[in-house]
Amino acid sequence: MRFWRNVSVIRKLAQTVIVLFLVFGASVVGVYSADKITTAFPALTCAYDGQSADYCVLVPVQRQSGRYLGSAILGEASLWTGVLTVGLTLATFLILFVLFNKAFCGWACPLGFFQELLAGLGQKLGIRQPDGLPDKAVRRIRPAKWFMLAVLVFGLPIVGGMGLATAGFANSATFCSVCPSRFLTTLATGDLSQFTINLSSPGTMFWTGVGVFLFGLIVTLGMTLRQPFCRICPMLALHAAFRKLGLVRLVKKGTPRCEKCGLCAKACPMDIREIHTEMHKRDVTFPDCTLCARCVEFCPDKDVLQIRYAGMPLFASSPAYFKERKKAQVRWEKIRFASFGVPGRAGEPGEATREASGSRSDGGGS
Repeated sequence: MRFWRNVSVIRKLAQTVIVLFLVFGASVVGVYSADKITTAFPALTCAYDGQSADYCVLVPVQRQSGRYLGSAILGEASLWTGVLTVGLTLATFLILFVLFNKAFCGWACPLGFFQELLAGLGQKLGIRQPDGLPDKAVRRIRPAKWFMLAVLVFGLPIVGGMGLATAGFANSATFCSVCPSRFLTTLATGDLSQFTINLSSPGTMFWTGVGVFLFGLIVTLGMTLRQPFCRICPMLALHAAFRKLGLVRLVKKGTPRCEKCGLCAKACPMDIREIHTEMHKRDVTFPDCTLCARCVEFCPDKDVLQIRYAGMPLFASSPAYFKERKKAQVRWEKIRFASFGVPGRAGEPGEATREASGSRSDGGGS
């Protein structure tokens, strides 16, 4: 398969260019212009990165929630002022989000890209990678992203703004204290200052310690489990809340054959098995979907799964593409740097494509 016809390769190239710009873009647009592009980007781009060309919407939302909503609840400021301020930030976020929907997760987020690279490295090293999480574990983990959004992005900053929290356990950047993107993007620029535990108060010591631990956990899990942090990311929850407004959609035209296949669900890095089982909804852009299009790539039936933009098809499943993509995946899986896995599993060429083509890392092929 030629690389320009392989959607996974195209996506990797797009991610590389976008992530490089987001992490180092201030050197291109200028330090003073960087923060003026938008301060409400729909992906985890970090304000702690001094060379960043942008930063994510979760930063101003946290600060404004604490400063305006917290004060308004105490009666020290107008509630409408707080709602309007946060609302305008979310409106800026929505301008970009409506255009590209949840594709920001699958095509632009630096942390999502980093986790995909980790999964690919783990596969090349022959580290055993299970075929996703069990259904029960997936169901238990899914509410975590909403908890992160409600508590760390809105709740604790508001509590901090009300002055109710002591010892620094609530502040205007609670989520930023634990966000792995803060460590990743600053590390990419050679800044090690974030890898410290702030001892100024018990709260800051706790949250910065959790942040360092979480980043290390993501690096470790990332080689064995696809997209570990994405599953609990509050940005994914914010995307899910507005996904019906986005112009980009994953749509499905179910057929009787779908009940016997299931390759789409096995290819999904977020373990969204409803893609396989849902036969009635046409819009299957589920809350955990990142619009990476892997389910479309590994669907063997013509036009059953499609990525559509404003109702127009951008990319649709087809038997011809599936056959070529499967061959590319087999060639990709044959490449090994080492073998630390269990023989006959991830280290065996073609294992992932025997029954679940593409269920492992984003195989490129050529």
